[in-house]
Amino acid sequence: MADVSDEAKDIGKLYEYGERLNEVKDKSQHAEDYENIIKAGKSSSVKARQLAAQLIPRFFKYFPGLSDKAVDAHLDLCEAEELGIRVQAIRGLPLFCKDTPQHLSKIVDILAQLLTAEENVERDAVHKALLSLLRQDVRDSLDALFKHIESVDEQIADESLRERTLLFIRDKVFPLKTELLRPSEQMERHITDLIKKSLQDVTGAEFKMFMDFLKSLSMFGQDAPSERIQELIEIIEGQADLDAQFSVTDGDHIARLISCLFTALPFFERGASNSKFFNYLNKHIFPVFDELPEERKVDLLKDLAEGSPYTSPQDSRQILPAVVLLLKKTMPRRKAEEMNFTYVECLLYSFHHLAHKTPNATNSLCGYKIVTGQPSDRLGEDFSDQYKDFSERLTCVEDLARVTIKKLTQGMAEHNKTLPAAVSDEAKASIKTQKQNTTSGLRTCNNILAMTQPLHSKTPSFIGDKRINLSWKEVVKPSTTSTSTTTATGGKRPPGAQSGGGNNTLKKVRGGGSTQHHQLPNRAFEDQPYPYGGRNSGGRGRGRGGRGRGRGRGRGRGWGFQ
Repeated sequence: MADVSDEAKDIGKLYEYGERLNEVKDKSQHAEDYENIIKAGKSSSVKARQLAAQLIPRFFKYFPGLSDKAVDAHLDLCEAEELGIRVQAIRGLPLFCKDTPQHLSKIVDILAQLLTAEENVERDAVHKALLSLLRQDVRDSLDALFKHIESVDEQIADESLRERTLLFIRDKVFPLKTELLRPSEQMERHITDLIKKSLQDVTGAEFKMFMDFLKSLSMFGQDAPSERIQELIEIIEGQADLDAQFSVTDGDHIARLISCLFTALPFFERGASNSKFFNYLNKHIFPVFDELPEERKVDLLKDLAEGSPYTSPQDSRQILPAVVLLLKKTMPRRKAEEMNFTYVECLLYSFHHLAHKTPNATNSLCGYKIVTGQPSDRLGEDFSDQYKDFSERLTCVEDLARVTIKKLTQGMAEHNKTLPAAVSDEAKASIKTQKQNTTSGLRTCNNILAMTQPLHSKTPSFIGDKRINLSWKEVVKPSTTSTSTTTATGGKRPPGAQSGGGNNTLKKVRGGGSTQHHQLPNRAFEDQPYPYGGRNSGGRGRGRGGRGRGRGRGRGRGWGFQ
């Protein structure tokens, strides 16, 4: 601790240096005063160092020959043991760039490294300093920030730095996009390119964060041209590793693939092609469907169902045989066999929409007699066995659905009776959950009946519109202020129901017996409190090698699928 009298003298001299530099016009003639201010950064006096932290950046621009010494001294102050000195030094960092913008990238890099500060007041000072520099030069500032998250070729020594940088970008930069990204066209393109570079090695939650931001940009808005929407699809396709060899034992790739397909669904609806995704499913996934983890199967089939209306006729013809094969596997021929109602609903929906695009392809697959005048009608061939088999399975499915509807209706009546008698909040919540599950099960069974009935004809009419609202999607209610009428022809998955989570599906039943439900786990894109760490991963999944095995990826951040 400095002697009180000595400390007062040191502080007095610093004020003297600062006042003189402030008053003189030709400050370059007083380099010695500025050097003394720099030296004060090593004073034993806390107050002197705190004052130096104010004065060093204030006069920095006038002494380019002392710039290295000044910056080094100031960085030492940013690492001082005393919180007050550190905060004062951090607040002064943007002043180094005010009139000397060539230092901006270096200062942003320094501030990014300070994001790992534990003290809230210190971290708040870092945030404000970074935002100040972003407002001064958003392009160079973003470049410097993203370098801390896009490194692929070398291991980042401090993962917490990367994570804190991601948090800052998510919580402070993204919400200010309208203010910061000016001019919007050029800067939206620039930040899009930075994000694309950063996607070389991310977790599922990080990818979702970036995609949510990209979707919010005006360049990808509702009026965006088709090539912009296709650009987003290509980003998602790259993340899904659709050029990689598939292994059914690679749980991380399965989670990535299904999650990316779910993310792509809204863009299929806006006109982007689903060809690469669906052909990958057809070639790699459908042949090993039985080997997939059980909880992944329903996610996959739901995505298949939701994406099928946007499949081209050519792709529909290619994919339809595999869908019919899966459908036959899930539709029992006898009531004594088990059936998963949600699987059947998904596959029937996919079948209708694919067959609507290429109806005569069903002649050889299901024994129909649809005439289009093309050689592919194959009307001269006998497919009566296929028709008989398919019809018997449809009839069995319908019988099971009707029996299940009866049981579920009885169960709903019981729930309605027991709910008023429930005393505790826990009991009431349990009954309400059971009612929701029962309602979902009834919707599933009714959808199945609506889709099987047209298929008994030799020349069926395939459903190619939105008259069927899939059971896990919210029904779009008509607006009270609108004159238009909305029926149960559309909808969306409930919030948080990116997969089976938030939706219940009927268990496999034999002969219409058990009608209990089970909750399916959320997919890897489950919302996270932080933009890192996948589901059940307890961190970033490092060391699992999910993305590093033979794919030329980075550090192997898994998507949290265990």
